[in-house]
Amino acid sequence: MTGTLSHLGIAMLAFIASHLVMSSAPIRDPLLRKIGERGFMGIYSLVAAAIIYWVVAAYNAAPDVEYWQPHTAFKHLSLSLMIVVCIFIVASLTPKNPTMAGASANQLRDGPRGIFRITRHPMMWGVGLWGVLHVLANGDVASLIFYGGFGVLAIFGTVLIDRRKARTHGAAWLVYANQSSHIPFAAILAKRTKFSAKEIGWLPVILGIGLYLVLLILHETVFGIAPMPWVSGGISGMFD
Repeated sequence: MTGTLSHLGIAMLAFIASHLVMSSAPIRDPLLRKIGERGFMGIYSLVAAAIIYWVVAAYNAAPDVEYWQPHTAFKHLSLSLMIVVCIFIVASLTPKNPTMAGASANQLRDGPRGIFRITRHPMMWGVGLWGVLHVLANGDVASLIFYGGFGVLAIFGTVLIDRRKARTHGAAWLVYANQSSHIPFAAILAKRTKFSAKEIGWLPVILGIGLYLVLLILHETVFGIAPMPWVSGGISGMFD
């Protein structure tokens, strides 16, 4: 039993370490010079995909060892805030995302726009929040390692991205970072930028809610766990 959980822990540590190593300047910069951005991202993606497969397989094989009994309030909180997670992730999937790999300094000229006024790392915060919420909603050790690992990597990864962008984009990034914030809504509260629902638009919100509903309905079928009793059995369960 312990060995299986240890296997999951090793797999998750390998996943985190691979991201930290390949994102570090001593490894990343020489590879970029030799094989270019596309070549590097290709290798990065292959390594990440292979280790994610390992992590998921180890998680699925892990025993159900309870470390606490989740309160119903945490499950409701997770269910509710997952809407925010889905909207953040969908809204971040735009060529205008200045923190994505390969984004040029030209994308920083106009300052933060849309979802990036809330945080310059909506994708990472979405994944991080997803991890934290699932740790709260699940009471087993395997989920703590699995979801907690993804959550920690996502939030810590924002720091690494900021450092890399400061190194590659220099003054342009410093100006952009000063107009935006790492912590959601911090720049808005500090009046360094203004919230603009119009810039975010309805499409990311609608698509985010649509993604949430799809995950909610298919959660038991795909992941084997119904997030709420009335979701059990898919769409038909809503009408039982």
